[in-house]
Amino acid sequence: MYVIDPLIEKQPYEFPYLPPYVGALRPPAEAGPDGHFDSIPIGTREFEAAHTYACVRRVLDIFESYVGREIPWFFEPTHVRLEIVPRLRWDNAQSGYGFLEMGENEARGEPWPFALNFDAVAHEVGHLIIFGVMGVPRSDPPHEYFAYHEAVADFIALIGLLHFDTVLDIVLRRTRGNLLIANELDRFGEISDERQVRLFSHSLRMSDVSAEVHDLSKPFAGALFDILVEIYQVLLFERGLSDLDPRDFRDLRSELSEEDLQEQLSLSLGGNDRRLFALKSALEEARDLVGEMLVRSWEELEPHSITFQEAAEALIAAAESGRARRFASSVIDNFAWREIL
Repeated sequence: MYVIDPLIEKQPYEFPYLPPYVGALRPPAEAGPDGHFDSIPIGTREFEAAHTYACVRRVLDIFESYVGREIPWFFEPTHVRLEIVPRLRWDNAQSGYGFLEMGENEARGEPWPFALNFDAVAHEVGHLIIFGVMGVPRSDPPHEYFAYHEAVADFIALIGLLHFDTVLDIVLRRTRGNLLIANELDRFGEISDERQVRLFSHSLRMSDVSAEVHDLSKPFAGALFDILVEIYQVLLFERGLSDLDPRDFRDLRSELSEEDLQEQLSLSLGGNDRRLFALKSALEEARDLVGEMLVRSWEELEPHSITFQEAAEALIAAAESGRARRFASSVIDNFAWREIL
């Protein structure tokens, strides 16, 4: 893959206009004498270029480790490399046939590049990863296929985020290890302190959402998040790090208000600031169990016919045949609660 920074304003790619870009370019970001790019000043175009490349590379590395092999670009052999455009004057971001390009947002009162938002970059890489592993539909797929893509691309970004030690530290310290309360982790695509694109932690079921692709994706993404958190909470309970039995979680969610729920759950882990390493170990294990489960489920799915129910059943099968087998009932319960099974 390679990064370009067009000298003049470029329009987003749209068929039949595809890479490679042939216009004039700004000079590329250059490494320092030690071969690294950490000497580039923050706030420059070169920093955005290096940051975007690093995010793409990191997410790809993580999921290649789960898959156990190199993930090919779905657009090979037409294009042998991915073209990354770190910044366009455009309030969106997209990946597609040979490209990944990031726009900018004005939520903070001035243009702010999505290239500096790990969630946004990782989400677009997520689409490319799904295409690369699962393949591209041979014919028009069901409408749920597109919503599945959005949900899983969101979750790929979350799994990627959980590989940053600083993120684990911040989230676990602020929540005292209790991820059942509202926290930064469930705020996907966060673009300011008060605004995010979507929340992972919610109570939406299939009967609560519309047919719009992003809205339709929410119950499936919510189920994935609940599975991750429930496995983490089970590990804490088993290791004596929490006195909260996670099997009570759905009862608490249905019977208590959000304020009461947060108050109840905040009481159980008050002393865990001194046990950060143990909390982090449990979260990393839960992360990897769900990450492995997700990529193994792709082996059972056909992109031209996928539905949410088939995707959920594939995840259950992956859990039952892998390291997460003892959590298979949790996977079933969460998808059933979301009205996907």
